Amino acid sequence: MTSNSYPSINDRLLSPIEESLSIMHPSTDASPDIAANEPHLSYEAANKIVKKLSPDMVENIFKFISGEEVMRATDIARILSYLGCEEIIRARRVSKKWRDAAKMTVPTSEFVVDSVRSFNTMRVMTTALPNLQRLKLSELGRGHKYCDGEDPDEAIAAESADHSTHDIDIISNFTRLQSLEIYDAPLNGIYPVLFNFPLLQKLTIRNGGGLSGNLRGLRVLKHTLEKVDINHYHITGNFMDLADFPHLKELDLWDTDVTGDIRDIGEDDFQVLERPILPESVRGGTSYKFQHVSEVPSFMHAIHRLLQRTPNLFEFYDDDLWDAFGWSLSKQSPDWYDTEIGRPRPPFDLHYIRAGVRTGWSWCSLWSSQDVDHSCEINWLDPEPSSESSDYEAYMEEMHGIQQHINFYKGYYEPPNEQQYRRLCEGVRQRD
Repeated sequence: MTSNSYPSINDRLLSPIEESLSIMHPSTDASPDIAANEPHLSYEAANKIVKKLSPDMVENIFKFISGEEVMRATDIARILSYLGCEEIIRARRVSKKWRDAAKMTVPTSEFVVDSVRSFNTMRVMTTALPNLQRLKLSELGRGHKYCDGEDPDEAIAAESADHSTHDIDIISNFTRLQSLEIYDAPLNGIYPVLFNFPLLQKLTIRNGGGLSGNLRGLRVLKHTLEKVDINHYHITGNFMDLADFPHLKELDLWDTDVTGDIRDIGEDDFQVLERPILPESVRGGTSYKFQHVSEVPSFMHAIHRLLQRTPNLFEFYDDDLWDAFGWSLSKQSPDWYDTEIGRPRPPFDLHYIRAGVRTGWSWCSLWSSQDVDHSCEINWLDPEPSSESSDYEAYMEEMHGIQQHINFYKGYYEPPNEQQYRRLCEGVRQRD
């Protein structure tokens, strides 16, 4: 379409669209769940459509509105896909063809259920807009909950016994769902329906009320899941149940009761994983507390093997692997002892070290969340680069800063025992 054919899109196209969608009365068989006096499709919404259309599509729309040509339902569906879900539900009342087009539409926007009203809209969408791809379930409002799942928490069930219940199983109609988020949703028990989406790529659960389940339930999504973000303590299982998921890039299980051991990760496990966050309940997970000093080397070697296979595995942490792990010795460990007042703290924290291309680790004491105060000697995992290599200068430069912290515990590659620590402190007193 040339500029000479239709000189003013606003006058000849946008206004008729607004008129046809906003002024036209609802059809007689409009859904009773959509209020007759609800807001009409706005001029801004129509403008949003027009800006994203190709010239050929604009010409077809104009011909349709002017009566020159009847658009196909597939063309209408493409137009509706630029709108929000509630706008599409309203627009479908234009005619039967628009209702058919809505059923074919694949919305690009997320639909959020955060009230009884939005839940009722979703109920209409299960048949009127079944190709929804992104859904977020949140609170329904005081006195409302979703129906209990399998094996519900009896205390939560009793407390909410007089609440109005709403059927969560209806979401199974969204067979093309790709993203499901659950934030503060009033759930209780196990809901297999939450994992019954053959195209699901992203699953997020944060504070799902009494929602419970086992990671094994995600096995049905093995070939589609790319992101799993679960921060909810009622979720159990072993993180290795997801090890063979071929597309899993992000795994965040913080604040779950998931277990496992990072040393079990084999060469072929988690092949494309880029961002792992494991809970403290996993041996070697974030903020894990070791019971014995002697355990640590095997965990460090396991991390080193993972980084050799996937160098960018912890790239999210900007190369500071203390953020990724935050490992330390447990206060319940038989190797633990108290700090002597006025003296350096015992080196019961662990620090992963990168100096140029060389990696290693050390026991240390941290005076803030990340900054090393005093460090033991470095346990190297890689050989020193050759003095003739291009990497040597960068290695030596970074080593200079690292070695400044190796003073009080110089000569120790692991924390001194309590007797040795007291002797070190006594030596400082004598020098003072």
